[in-house]
Amino acid sequence: MRSWILFIASIIILQACGGKQNTPKPANTPGKAALTSPAQNAVCTTGTVISGTESSILFTWDASANTNSYDLVLKNLLTSATTIQSTTATQLTVTLSRNTPYSWYIVSKSTQSGTTTPSDTWKFYNAGPGVITYAPFPAEVTSPTFGQNVNASSGTIDLTWKGSSVNPGTITGYDVYFGTTSNPPVLKSGVTDAFINGVSVTSKTTYYWKIITWDIDGNSSDSGLYQFTVN
Repeated sequence: MRSWILFIASIIILQACGGKQNTPKPANTPGKAALTSPAQNAVCTTGTVISGTESSILFTWDASANTNSYDLVLKNLLTSATTIQSTTATQLTVTLSRNTPYSWYIVSKSTQSGTTTPSDTWKFYNAGPGVITYAPFPAEVTSPTFGQNVNASSGTIDLTWKGSSVNPGTITGYDVYFGTTSNPPVLKSGVTDAFINGVSVTSKTTYYWKIITWDIDGNSSDSGLYQFTVN
């Protein structure tokens, strides 16, 4: 009987020593910032003119939850040059080239979490002196993407992209360049869809391609060169 009492007492002591287990609270993921300015597809963005070639633009967005700081990711759509600037505020002024299209988005960050949250991506045209018409935005390649390894068991692939312009409905077509060199020849001109299906490819080969977008005023833009490899 005494041994049984000692056994029960030892269990009680062990449970008491274990105490209540504290489960760490998960870190709060930063929320998604809502962009406000420059507006999506804005044409007449001028900001504060600094010179004939530059102006300063104020970027603003709404605060997001669980966020300590923000990265403004800005891309020059003519040169593909990308810059990242950080701030704890919900606005940032940046000096940009005039008569140039840009895209931008905000990355919300928190010191309490290793996870970051990107906003939507907006485009705008930083206006310049004497500009009456604006070239379409460079086409966004959607498939195959840069550096992608592609399975093409049928011996063909589909090329797809997105086109957009500050003036909707003004794009007249696309010239698609495609080949195995970094200076690919024209595959097809005057494409009115945003895709070409059934393009012949060979396995174990790297391909290069790009898209020139045209509008009704004869303006054009270059997507930049993309490459992918067929397995």
